Amino acid sequence: MSYGAWILLTGCLVGITCGITGAILVLRKMAMLADAISHTVLLGIVGAFFVTQSLNGLPMLIGAAVVGLLTALFVQLLDSSGVQSDAAIGVVFTSLFALGVVLISFVGDSVHLDVQHALMGEIAFIPWETFELNGMNMGPKAVWLLGAVLFINVALIMLFYKEIKLTTFDPQYAALIGIPIMFIHYLLMGMVSLSTVASFDAVGAILVVAMLIVPGATAYLLTDRFIVMLLLSGFIGVLSAVLGYFSAVLFNVSIAGAMACATGVLFFFALFLSPKYGFLTKKLRNKMLKT
Repeated sequence: MSYGAWILLTGCLVGITCGITGAILVLRKMAMLADAISHTVLLGIVGAFFVTQSLNGLPMLIGAAVVGLLTALFVQLLDSSGVQSDAAIGVVFTSLFALGVVLISFVGDSVHLDVQHALMGEIAFIPWETFELNGMNMGPKAVWLLGAVLFINVALIMLFYKEIKLTTFDPQYAALIGIPIMFIHYLLMGMVSLSTVASFDAVGAILVVAMLIVPGATAYLLTDRFIVMLLLSGFIGVLSAVLGYFSAVLFNVSIAGAMACATGVLFFFALFLSPKYGFLTKKLRNKMLKT
């Protein structure tokens, strides 16, 4: 594959991986928790490096998943103790993220790991960081990592589809029939953590938030069916990556930034043209009713 094709494939994998997971978060009204996790996993990455002295993908995934689950646990504990949910997210988010920033300062210049790298990412460098098997170049590491995380997320959603759907729309009934609500909650937090750290090198933590939240919010405006929303959110993530890539090439701007901007453009199109919630649709409907 060509240099540009690898970048495009990486962006599409980020879009579909974060889009599918983010759609569930939007439905569960946990979008800001995704923002918190996408930053606090920096602590997990740094911690994994201190333990293994390596930037390999598997330790990073494990470290990010652990810290992501801790973030959700701490927010839940503060919330249950009487702290408002938004304040709880703010306290945990800033504390764990700041700790990760402090720990990064001990790494120094010995490895390619810094706050700017973790937050902003650089998808243009992805094709150069390749994975080799028996001396054969298998393509960028990020593609394999994102592909593996996408497979895990899809497998978990298929395996626990009924439980995720019930706990999302009717948690009281789910608890009544014996579905482990907290297990599903932390399972989803683990999926978000894996998706976030797998996307770090491609778009960075800040832009992962756009891919986690905006495609799901856009799909929410376009459909009322759960499975359709998941699929549509993944498609919007992919479409955002494609539109963003070609816009970045055309105008010679940041690729990851253009992809994130594309999510916003698609959201505003849906906001105006959505069959049920769109501004223009509502105006036309009201006009027809008056006539």
